[in-house]
Amino acid sequence: MSGEPTDLHGAPLPPPPAWWVFRDDGARHSPADPLPPLPPAPPWRRFRQTTDSPPRDIPVPADSLDVERKLGACVPGTLDRTVVDLINAAIQLRRPLLVTGQPGTGKSSLAHQIAAELGLGKVLWWPVVSRTTLRDGLYDYDAIGRVQDAPAGPGSGGSRGPLPDIGRYLTLGPLGTALLPWKRPRVLLIDELDKSDVDLPNDLLHIFEEGEFRIRELERLGQSRREASVGTADHGAPVVVRDGRVRCAEFPVVVITSNGERAFSPAFRRRCLEVELAPPDEHRLAAMIESHFGPELDPDTRDLVRSFLEQRGDGAVAADQLLNTVHLVTNRAAHADEASWAQLRAALWRSLATDSAP
Repeated sequence: MSGEPTDLHGAPLPPPPAWWVFRDDGARHSPADPLPPLPPAPPWRRFRQTTDSPPRDIPVPADSLDVERKLGACVPGTLDRTVVDLINAAIQLRRPLLVTGQPGTGKSSLAHQIAAELGLGKVLWWPVVSRTTLRDGLYDYDAIGRVQDAPAGPGSGGSRGPLPDIGRYLTLGPLGTALLPWKRPRVLLIDELDKSDVDLPNDLLHIFEEGEFRIRELERLGQSRREASVGTADHGAPVVVRDGRVRCAEFPVVVITSNGERAFSPAFRRRCLEVELAPPDEHRLAAMIESHFGPELDPDTRDLVRSFLEQRGDGAVAADQLLNTVHLVTNRAAHADEASWAQLRAALWRSLATDSAP
């Protein structure tokens, strides 16, 4: 059975169901690789293009360091089968995936796993805070910079000449870039949506349904300027937007994370598939450590994992606190005197449940 993929317990993985696209097999692919086509979207989730321009190729990331930093080495079988089922259902139905769970359960990493295995390029990351608006995700227009860059007019009256090209001052955000007409869907990570203003989740509903948005500053140009080259969240070559309208060819793979700090409306939840990630057990924690520090954990590290699980309880400590501790162990911090190491480990494993706001 040499070479067969195994789960975290070392048992051979069962053959994946035929309908699965994402298999949690630890594979890493580039958009430039020969990739099998994704299954077609349901008829009600297909978006007809309004221009004659062909869909765009997903840009190849400049390097793989970001994926390696997020995921570590390739480790198959890290997710529960129910979670993989829901991920595949979201991809097939072209619906957002709403991922909840305690901090450190791997919610954000899920987007990077999907993008890496399916060869969907760099994850478009949209971190959400309390002041985030829908416009922040769609595009940014630097109107002040455009006026300041206008050449001075004749005379000394302070007047200015014609404004520079508007496209130089427009940049699509992560959501706006994901909705460009790509040949294959992009992966969009909307991180910690539960921290948003109360209106943002419902503001997203129209975008989720229609797969398009409009740039008002370009629409106002009318027939005088039907095309404009604008920047994107990929920070690469500009893209052409026609008539101020951006519409997807393939609805993106949208992963929305939430720490459960607030509830979402029924209308919002109806448009998503919901999955809850349980805190990682001993085998998943061991796999996380192996992916970053190499296989064959030594006995000290395994004892550290068991001690961590005993202290974690109902989520008082997160997995990244364990990874920080293992890194110090590999640097021989645990070989100091026992009292100092116990004190340092207690500081690293400070309970999140008892922290108070400053």
